[in-house]
Amino acid sequence: MTAAEILEELRPLGRESYKKILINHGASEPIFGVKIEDLKKFQKRIKKNYQLALDLFDTGVFDAMYLAGLVADDRRMTPADLSRWVERANSPTLSEYTVPWVAAEGLHGPEMARAWIDSPKESVATSGWATLSSLVALEDDSKLDLAELSRLLERVEAEIHTQANRVRYGMNGFVIAVGCYVPALTELALETAARIGQVTVEMGGTACKVPFAPQYIEKVRQRGTLGKKRKTVKC
Repeated sequence: MTAAEILEELRPLGRESYKKILINHGASEPIFGVKIEDLKKFQKRIKKNYQLALDLFDTGVFDAMYLAGLVADDRRMTPADLSRWVERANSPTLSEYTVPWVAAEGLHGPEMARAWIDSPKESVATSGWATLSSLVALEDDSKLDLAELSRLLERVEAEIHTQANRVRYGMNGFVIAVGCYVPALTELALETAARIGQVTVEMGGTACKVPFAPQYIEKVRQRGTLGKKRKTVKC
C-alpha cells in the first residue's frame, strides 16, 4: 500500500462539515475532512510502517499527515526525520500533537524537545513543550531528570506571559503534565502554576478554553491518579 493509494481511499471519506471544524482549529489546506475514528481504521490495518509514514506526511494533506503520526515506527524516526516533520507541521494539531507524540515515543524525544523549545518559530517551540509534556506522561520517574524539569518550571514561570500565543499554551500544558505525572514535583508545579495565574491564549473561533493549571492538577489529585503513566500518548 502506497501513500498515493491511501490518499485515494481517504478522499471520499472526507466530510465538509468536519473539514470546517478542522480549519476553525487552525488546519491548513489541503484537507479532506476525514474523522479521527476513520483514520484509526487505517491505523489498525497498517499498524507501524516507517517509510509509509514518511511518505504520508510528505503529501502535505492534513488527514494523511495526521495518519502518518499514528502509523509511524517511532523508534526508527531519526533526528533528521523529526526535524523535517516539525518544520512542515502547518497546524496546531500537527505541531502540538502529531509531531510531539512521535518524538516522545521514539529514541530522540528529549534532545529534540530541548532544541525545539529554544526555537524562534512559534510552532516549533510549542512542539518542544508538547514533547516534554508527552515524555513526562510516558517515562517512569526514575528515567526523568527531575532537576531539569524543576529548572524548566522556573523558566516557564519567568517567560510564559511574554511568549507567543501557542507557546503559552504549550508551556501551560507542560506545568500541568509535570504536576499530574511526576508526584515528586506536584507541589512545585502547583506553586509555579499559582504564581503564573491564568494563562491567556487566543483560541481563534473555537470554544476551546485554556485549562487553569492549579485546578486541573488538583482534580487529578482528587481522583487519586497522580503519577499514573500512559502506555501511549497517541490518540
